[in-house]
Amino acid sequence: MEKFIVQEGLVAPLDRANVDTGAIIPKQFLKSIRRTGFGPNLFDEWRYLDHGEPGMDNSRRPLNPDFVLNQPRYENASILLARKNFGCGSSREHAPWALQQYGFRAIIAPSFADIFFNNCYKSGLLPIVLSEAQVDQLFNEVKAFPGFKLVVDLEKQVVATPDGHLAFEFAIDDFRKYCLLNGLDDIGLTLRHADDIRAFEERHLAAQPWLANTI
Repeated sequence: MEKFIVQEGLVAPLDRANVDTGAIIPKQFLKSIRRTGFGPNLFDEWRYLDHGEPGMDNSRRPLNPDFVLNQPRYENASILLARKNFGCGSSREHAPWALQQYGFRAIIAPSFADIFFNNCYKSGLLPIVLSEAQVDQLFNEVKAFPGFKLVVDLEKQVVATPDGHLAFEFAIDDFRKYCLLNGLDDIGLTLRHADDIRAFEERHLAAQPWLANTI
């Protein structure tokens, strides 16, 4: 998992409350057993004018010009600004995978659905909770200033404009912060103890050598 330390990036505003995981990545794309390739189908039903299916050539599909991510001013945005209860609905892990694989590193909203919120950390995606007033202010800034960027400093737990004229602190659990700063998902956390695991397996096999014939 990629480390998250400081992210400076363009902000894309998704001015909708209660965006569910079915909108983030529609159900037909859950057929894949891989954890990659979901970025092109992020918000598929909103981004495209036709119905999408796995394996389609997205470069040939008609885009919805009114959808925010299709507007040139938000191209290559890496910070998503959203409204309350983002990520509600079913508990599909594919939703944070799609957001991260599209290019987003952080999502700012007044609140998140619990399961989605927890799944974000496992994908190296940082969900940031700010007050509704603070989020309103950021929406106004994005609307007023094309090319509006923010700097997300995880170590300092601050979201700020590059010139520092606007800055908001955010809270994060210490363990989750540690994992993101070090790029550790559940597998990475386990592999920190690889030597201990290997030593245990060797001792266990030495004490019960008949197990070797069952492996």
